[in-house]
Amino acid sequence: MRFVKASAALVLVTLLSACSWWGGDKLAPDVPEQQLYEEALSAMDQDNYDLAVEKLQLLEARYPFGQYSEQAQLELIYAYFRTYEPESASAAADRFIRLHPNHENIDYAYYMKGLTAFEQDRSFLTRYLPLDETQRDPGAARDSFDSFSTLVNRYPESEYAPDAQKRMQYLKNRLATHEIHVASYYMKRQAWVAAANRGRYVVENFQETPAVPDALAIMGEAYTELGMTELAENAYKVLELNFPDYQIGTFKEPRSTLLNTATFGLFGEAEAPAVPARPTSTPGARKAQEEKEQAEETERSWFDRITFGIFD
Repeated sequence: MRFVKASAALVLVTLLSACSWWGGDKLAPDVPEQQLYEEALSAMDQDNYDLAVEKLQLLEARYPFGQYSEQAQLELIYAYFRTYEPESASAAADRFIRLHPNHENIDYAYYMKGLTAFEQDRSFLTRYLPLDETQRDPGAARDSFDSFSTLVNRYPESEYAPDAQKRMQYLKNRLATHEIHVASYYMKRQAWVAAANRGRYVVENFQETPAVPDALAIMGEAYTELGMTELAENAYKVLELNFPDYQIGTFKEPRSTLLNTATFGLFGEAEAPAVPARPTSTPGARKAQEEKEQAEETERSWFDRITFGIFD
């Protein structure tokens, strides 16, 4: 019995010490801070960003207050960006901004944060296939726009400001077009108030974008459906003055015929809704329309009247 206990104890000791026998518990040797930093830069020069991230993380862990710690944090943002880890890159940028609000290179942190969000949803499919990005979730685009906006407003002399401004214009167009897609969806569902609000949001916040005329047209049509004649007139008036060549269409859902509905769209084409007419609420306009209708009624021939307009 004593021999069995001794054997069991020996086996346990052997298992516990196995890792040290095989070298599993070996710690990485101490490496000077400058050497770690230079190795990280060398890895990035060779496009080996995974190794660069490893070296920079090790440098931060071992020398959190060293002479290369702040620069290493900036380099880590870029290394995460190049390894396609947008969440880590954004978190590293936020951390640097929080820890070093007065750093001379804080504009770079804001720029990289905006650039990370800008590229975040540009997947393989969106880069190489003709997919409409404006119909996707604009959350990353909004984050990118906010970061670039902060950079441009706080550091207008930054070397990154010109590129940020160009990207902001692209993002404004994208966000505005997304709002038009949403407003069109509301129009098809006859949610007139929601559609009008989306259109007004585009007009107020995304001026000088190609989506503004569509937004005004949606506002005019939605307000007409709601019976808000004055607001509809104002929207159409602004549209006509600023975009005289714009062709007014309709954003409502086509009405399906009975045959089209009964056959699940196989037969009988859906009837396109009529183009929205601009409302006329003034007494003079209503009187002119009534006089025109009376004149047309007077000009009808007797043959046209007795045949109810079928043959004439």
